[in-house]
Amino acid sequence: MWNSEIINMLIKGTGETLYMTLVSTLLGYAFGLPMGVLLAVSDKEGLKPNLVLYKVLDFIANVVRSIPFLILLIVIIPFTSFLVGKSYGSTATIVPLVVAAIPFIARMVESSIKEVDYGVVEAALSMGAGTFSIITRVLLVEARTSIIVGATIAIGTILGYSAMAGTVGGGGLGDIAVRYGYYRYQTNIMMVTVLLLIVLVQVFQTVGMRVSERLDKRK
Repeated sequence: MWNSEIINMLIKGTGETLYMTLVSTLLGYAFGLPMGVLLAVSDKEGLKPNLVLYKVLDFIANVVRSIPFLILLIVIIPFTSFLVGKSYGSTATIVPLVVAAIPFIARMVESSIKEVDYGVVEAALSMGAGTFSIITRVLLVEARTSIIVGATIAIGTILGYSAMAGTVGGGGLGDIAVRYGYYRYQTNIMMVTVLLLIVLVQVFQTVGMRVSERLDKRK
């Protein structure tokens, strides 16, 4: 049963899962971080209140987050095919993963920034700091520990989404679990894929928490 073919398949599946998770997280933060900053800054109690901008971003975030990932994956198949030329496989799965991750990440970034003591912002304003300077040198710096904790949560969530994509040929460990555990009733292979997913989550969690602890100025 546990021949070299199956072992190589599990290794490849683990690599595909890591590829989907890490690339999706990086792209998710490339768009989600700015969106989260804009949400926090444009809120009525933010640095630069802008009701229209906040309502638009808030609406987009709420709409995308309200769509279950599997449905979102299917709905944007034409968009995925347009971008990568196909709708299945690990690379194609990155597209819906990023779309799902952006509003999730944005909300966590928004929450992290809103936790920053406004007294620090007032001090920066009194010294003549501009909006961009306050965002980059005060808000993001003060919120970095919380943002990293949020990134750890985001990676775990995206990893779970990538496994769910296996039900529609998304590749990775989720695809192996569905093909062998569900269709072929080989529960031993499915249990190994579950164990590997748990190990990956624990590794990301441990690394993320240690990094956040090192950057926490309160300790």
